[in-house]
Amino acid sequence: MTGFLIVNPSSGNGGATELLAAAKDRGITTHVLRTGEDLIELARNADADAIGMAGGDGSLAPVAGVALERGLPFVCIPFGTRNHFARDLGLDRDDPISALDAFVDRAELTVDVGRANDRLFLNNVSLGLYARLVRRREHHRRRRDALARLRALAAVVREPHGIGLTVDGEPLHARVVLVANNAYELSVLSIGGRERLDAGRLHLYAPAGLLRGDWVERGFSSLTIDARGGRVPAAVDGEPDVLETPIRFRIEPRALRVLVAKASQ
Repeated sequence: MTGFLIVNPSSGNGGATELLAAAKDRGITTHVLRTGEDLIELARNADADAIGMAGGDGSLAPVAGVALERGLPFVCIPFGTRNHFARDLGLDRDDPISALDAFVDRAELTVDVGRANDRLFLNNVSLGLYARLVRRREHHRRRRDALARLRALAAVVREPHGIGLTVDGEPLHARVVLVANNAYELSVLSIGGRERLDAGRLHLYAPAGLLRGDWVERGFSSLTIDARGGRVPAAVDGEPDVLETPIRFRIEPRALRVLVAKASQ
């Protein structure tokens, strides 16, 4: 099997040198992402029969989308800060090197992917408070602010108003709206894990109150979210974005082939 791995050296706590050496030992072709390079084009032009991404959740989906487009299996190497997709696959998030074995000692899974209009997501799309927090955090991070996360949270909490949306034409007013690829375990403004990645359902979550543990939850195979103004700030797999409305969400059941090491099964 010819494996091609793109490595985002700025993800997580770094350590790319050790990862690259381990990939070379396994016969995996690697490419270290440079500033300004087009991640999608790199994946599209890769001469390989399996494509992997070493990075955080935000960099996985574009490469997974190309793998799906090309009919190739995808390999997730947890190399970011949170690595929610890797966690829900059952990978050891603290051991990216062992995840490389998926290229050489493979077991194949098929998992669902979500779409927000044409944008593929592996985990979730959030609108409202969390999306604004992510955008502010990234703004401060670009300014090398060591207190970026705390400053972002403080700024968002000062904004008491929810967002006015409609879901399939029905009004929904909440400070946070989350559309997830399969069901999450949720507590107060905290995202847990997913028991399954292949149940074929989108789940919409909105908290009943900022400090309450109750959530409004609905399951869908597809849904449409609209908002006045034609655009809404969002976080797609944790990455800030602005989505054009209406946002048409759908799920593609078992669309993505994912390779994991047999030892992790």
